[in-house]
Amino acid sequence: MKKLKERWNVTTNLQLIVIFIVFAITGFSSLQLAKPFLTLIGIPETFQPHWLYRVLRIILIFPIYQVLLVLMGFIFGQFTFFWEFEKKMLNRMKLGFIANYVDSKLKKQKTDI
Repeated sequence: MKKLKERWNVTTNLQLIVIFIVFAITGFSSLQLAKPFLTLIGIPETFQPHWLYRVLRIILIFPIYQVLLVLMGFIFGQFTFFWEFEKKMLNRMKLGFIANYVDSKLKKQKTDI
């Protein structure tokens, strides 16, 4: 736990527990939201070939997870941690331009206030 707290720059055990809870809720929620979202866009669970339905669902889980992670982090008061975590993840996947765009919008919003 100590190494994880140092790596994530977390100061208290409570904050670490909250972060674990956010990861758990986000993972479960993204799995649950993918199925109705596919149905909403016209791809029911009975879609054939069934393996393609599974692949589409797995692909869809990824962006849902990314959005929910930051949203749940905000709800649980850990937005800064999860936004930094998200930026690192996007940069590693060569999608850092998305994080840079959102970051610039967030910074602009702060200066407008």
